[in-house]
Amino acid sequence: MLVLGVDSSTQSTKALVVDADTGQVVAQARSSHPEGTEVDPWAWWEAGQDAIGRAVAQAPGRVEGIAVAGQQHGMVALDSAGEPVRDALLWNDTRSAPQARALIERHGADVLASRTGLVPVASFTITKLAWLAEHEPQHADRVDRVLLPHDWLNWLLAGRPERACTDRGDASGTGYFSPATSDWLPDLLSDAMRGRTPRLPEILGPAEQAGHVTLPGLEGAVLGAGTGDNMAGALGLAAGPGDVIVSLGTSGAVSAVAEQPSVDETGIVAGFCDATGRYLPLVCTLNAARVLSSTARMLGTDLAGLDQLALRAAPGAGGLTLLPYLEGERTPNLPDATGTLVGLTGANMTPENLARAAVEGMLCGMADAIQALRDTGVEIRRVLLIGGAAQSSAVQAIAPSLFGADVDIPEQAEYVALGAAKQAAWALSGATEPPQWTPQATRNEVTAADEGAEVRASYARARRQIHGF
Repeated sequence: MLVLGVDSSTQSTKALVVDADTGQVVAQARSSHPEGTEVDPWAWWEAGQDAIGRAVAQAPGRVEGIAVAGQQHGMVALDSAGEPVRDALLWNDTRSAPQARALIERHGADVLASRTGLVPVASFTITKLAWLAEHEPQHADRVDRVLLPHDWLNWLLAGRPERACTDRGDASGTGYFSPATSDWLPDLLSDAMRGRTPRLPEILGPAEQAGHVTLPGLEGAVLGAGTGDNMAGALGLAAGPGDVIVSLGTSGAVSAVAEQPSVDETGIVAGFCDATGRYLPLVCTLNAARVLSSTARMLGTDLAGLDQLALRAAPGAGGLTLLPYLEGERTPNLPDATGTLVGLTGANMTPENLARAAVEGMLCGMADAIQALRDTGVEIRRVLLIGGAAQSSAVQAIAPSLFGADVDIPEQAEYVALGAAKQAAWALSGATEPPQWTPQATRNEVTAADEGAEVRASYARARRQIHGF
């Protein structure tokens, strides 16, 4: 039996056809998305149809089930005819930072963290809806229903039924959902939208079915609940207690599976739900792999050349520290920040030191995120390092000393799409637990942590110097 897992990310749609019994990938395709922090949601549908169609055409049999994982937080606001009232605002759009601050001032960080597991920052859906109500009231007045990117795609795959669906994992990133009770909080939504209360999707359990697919070539296939990309990634990796996932893609994400919901009044740790009925405390940064690609471009080299330069420099980069907030930052909450080089001298002004500082700066942000999880009581046995930048030889060599933990590097794979495929197989099976596919092989990369403490201390000093904390 075959299932289809779809990863609709910021950059592209990836579709994998997978053997439901073994987890083996038998066909796959990819289709790009437009760039930008606001995108017409129909572009995701067009890319999804293309990738899904090509993957299914390669499949050695009929696909019986499908599930979609999507980028979290994106605001898809629909009118009564089911058409977007404007382009969707993505997770990395920071224009709603003032609305986030206003929500905290009205309700209190402690109250919001207790009720929603989150303290608002510009990434979350609730702040984007507050921005819409304040700056585009003519569009806000037309909003009949609010969906997330994966909800939107599920709704279209099911033929635009009256009922739209989501899951706990994706819902927990909105800012108007309670992870503790698994209920929407319409009073917070109405407050953000200045009295307007759009319809919200029905919340399904992790193995529930959202309907059946109407797309040609997949007619009648079971549609799983779907989830957010971070939740699907954890499911695809089969992460368990003691495992911390560090994902180095466009953004950086550090997460861990937990049995109890998280409440962090500082807002550093977001108290998300996962895709299995548990919880997924998570710290997210806006800047990860792009720090390396931007530095490589500045140095006139490619990523392999950046690795070589970085590994020729000593730990600490000769006293050079990069605060890698190239696109503003979500954690720490610095939406208007830019990147800063601190400690530049005539002696350390070399390509090798700059390359090393870029790698160390990106990883120090991840190390701070790991420490934040530790501070909330999360057990950390090992780190699973995934994402495009995880393949960097410099990242692999430097990460363990900064993280202070064993680092395992799973075999490169599309874990978000694999997690979605696993959810589709779960929805088909009716079992109480997801399928136990053979885990991907990992390479253990353990390094002594002696040199990491001073590098992290230099990073903290630079942040205090520039940003005051």
